[in-house]
Amino acid sequence: MFDFKLPTRLVFGPGTVTRVGRIARDLGMTRPLLVADPGIRNAGHVEYAVKLLTEVGLDVEVFDQFAVNPDSAMVDRGVAFASTLGRDSVIGLGGGSSLDCAKGINLILTNGGQISDYRGYGHAQKPLLPMVAIPTTAGTGSEAQSYAVISDTTTHLKMACGDPKLAFAAAILDPELTLSQPTQVTASAGFDAIAHAVETAVTTRRTELSMLFSREAFRLLNTNYERVL
Repeated sequence: MFDFKLPTRLVFGPGTVTRVGRIARDLGMTRPLLVADPGIRNAGHVEYAVKLLTEVGLDVEVFDQFAVNPDSAMVDRGVAFASTLGRDSVIGLGGGSSLDCAKGINLILTNGGQISDYRGYGHAQKPLLPMVAIPTTAGTGSEAQSYAVISDTTTHLKMACGDPKLAFAAAILDPELTLSQPTQVTASAGFDAIAHAVETAVTTRRTELSMLFSREAFRLLNTNYERVL
């Protein structure tokens, strides 16, 4: 038996990133904060996303002052940046680091405190701003779950901060965005996806539905992983 609900709208297909403006407007976004790391900006994805959003009349500000595996100081920096600009929504563009940083910023921007206050699950007391994810890698799965993994700047401990409110309202899965990533990133993300497929198959909390996803994911990865490297 299983009880399944997916809180995130999934929009999949080549070229679907062009729908980000309409999706953002449908969610009531007017002044989104676009969170993307410098590598995503260098790949040209940030400029293109800003163009798509401004074409539908949205006032976009970009935060890119963070690195791979974001820490609490980077999240605080993003919160300070967004606070002075009156942002009403958040869009994460990039790999798992960008998406987790976007979640962390949203969490502190709306609920206050420090990211360490939210280690564990279910500690957010107030609603979060609407969020959209645009992943550029195929592996972390951050766009489809309600956790943000943020390192503590002082202790260097990785904190899993989860809350049902951290689920993205929508995720745009455009496979064309993965074509610009380095081979090493493709390899790492792909192996991450393999790990997810295996983990969800062997967990004691697996269900008939999760096993369907696990088997299909492993079948696709097993036959295609080496081909894309």
